[in-house]
Amino acid sequence: MRYKSGPPMPYDLKTAAAPRLAGRALQAFAAALDNPAAGALLLQKLHKDVGVLAMRRAELPEPPSVCPVLPRPASMSATQAAAIDLGAIAAGAPPANGFAFETAADITRAYTSGRTTPEEVAERAIEAMERADRSDPPLRAFIASRADEIRAQARASGERRRAGAALGPLDGIPVAIKDEIDVAGYPTTAGTRFLRAVAREDATVVARLRAAGAVILGKTNMHEIGIDTTGFNPHHGTPRNPYAPGHYTGGSSSGSAAAVAAGLCPIALGADGGGSIRIPAALCGVAGLKPTWSRVSEHGVVPLCYSVGHVGPIGASVRDVALAYAAVAGPDLRDPGSLLQPPPSLAGLGDADLAGVRLGVYTAWMEDAAPAVAAACRAALAALAARGGEVVEVEVPELDRARVAHAVTILSEMASFAEPHDAEHRRAYGLGVRVNLAIGRSLTSRDYVAAQKVRTRALASFHRTFQRIDALVTPACATTAPAIAADVMPSGESDLEVTSALMRYAFPANLTGYPAISVPAGYDARGLPIGVQLMGRPWEEALLLRLAEVVERGAPRRRPEVHFDLLPPD
Repeated sequence: MRYKSGPPMPYDLKTAAAPRLAGRALQAFAAALDNPAAGALLLQKLHKDVGVLAMRRAELPEPPSVCPVLPRPASMSATQAAAIDLGAIAAGAPPANGFAFETAADITRAYTSGRTTPEEVAERAIEAMERADRSDPPLRAFIASRADEIRAQARASGERRRAGAALGPLDGIPVAIKDEIDVAGYPTTAGTRFLRAVAREDATVVARLRAAGAVILGKTNMHEIGIDTTGFNPHHGTPRNPYAPGHYTGGSSSGSAAAVAAGLCPIALGADGGGSIRIPAALCGVAGLKPTWSRVSEHGVVPLCYSVGHVGPIGASVRDVALAYAAVAGPDLRDPGSLLQPPPSLAGLGDADLAGVRLGVYTAWMEDAAPAVAAACRAALAALAARGGEVVEVEVPELDRARVAHAVTILSEMASFAEPHDAEHRRAYGLGVRVNLAIGRSLTSRDYVAAQKVRTRALASFHRTFQRIDALVTPACATTAPAIAADVMPSGESDLEVTSALMRYAFPANLTGYPAISVPAGYDARGLPIGVQLMGRPWEEALLLRLAEVVERGAPRRRPEVHFDLLPPD
């Protein structure tokens, strides 16, 4: 069934065409972009290759939407919102299919039974972080951590638990924070070497985790200013994929995904402007949720890309993601954009009966991926259908125009963020970041407005699609984790083909603000993880989590090559 009558429309999503650059070639290219004459010619060619010139020529009568304009459904009552039982949700997680990652629920049960204590888990986490960075190559999941603060938090949690006053299922659970989110007392560098201001207070999301008793382990590594998808970082070291240390984690929430996959913590916070939660979650074999735009407060988060950026959780399991989401989501007076939302819900989590749930699939888009990835997505669809879900064929028009609009939006907004630092620090960025920022600076106000007109069209298109379906099922990425090439170190690379493959299914949820989750769905022949993405209607994270858990329980899980246990042996 299709949402539009008539003959099938052509699948139009393109891969950005540009040669891969690294080493001296990338250095020369970055220098040329800084030259006014040579840079103008190169940027004109880039604008043509990535589709900006075509968007400039397009007739776009729609008004611009400078941020996602989303429907506001009738809110649940306060009583209904308060009825979410996090304890029951934590206790009711289904068993793993294969290797069982240590989850927040496992750690809580170990505390309750007396098997271990928050203090002992904190010591194991501290030791594991140190061992991870002594490995060859070092994991580099964290860029800042303070053992004395971790111990103090764990001691307070242990005292609460011994007094029978635990704050809930997150009390004593180790949690990591991406380094574009403020944690009091830590510098917020956003992956750079020059942003060093020490945060005076926690971001709202961190404060909410602390209020739930979480033990904050420190700041995780990230792709520099979040402007690309591999996770490469020349300043703090490049995080390694725990499943294959010679491969990237994906980015930009690279350290958060690596920390969870390596068992350093069951939950981490990431941020997602173009797949930056879902891409590393998929490549590292864990779960990651990008909530609805403005569902989670951005107060205390570096404003890298305000109209497409989202904060959300990465977890060892879908249930871990759900617990963290419930803790951080909801209105915040210090973020006005977050105020007009219904209360978060976890209704239906654990209900595997999908009768009446309509699952959209755009076959041409789904199949535009590596064979193993497409096969895993088909298997996930089959698992959902086996539980009663109805598979509905849909078409999504103008995907390529939406791709260009998202690229123009995020690069323009990141260039705007970087502008105050440009005169003094332009050459302090890695070479790949310098290239992307040069493209961002070259875009005009007309380009930005045109992109927001395309956003208006995309919002209308996805609204029509979701009148016929409840969730859209795609791969999370078109490929598994890319290998880290020898010529990448120390300066980085620019590879638009890899970027396009990793972002092929991610960008629509950022441009429209619709929620989306990546969930583990298997492995390729080399043992590299594959993720499946579920995209839903605004504010319907609960349904996505419910569907993701069905996919998760049917997919195999394997122990990563680099992995640590926080719990003592039984």
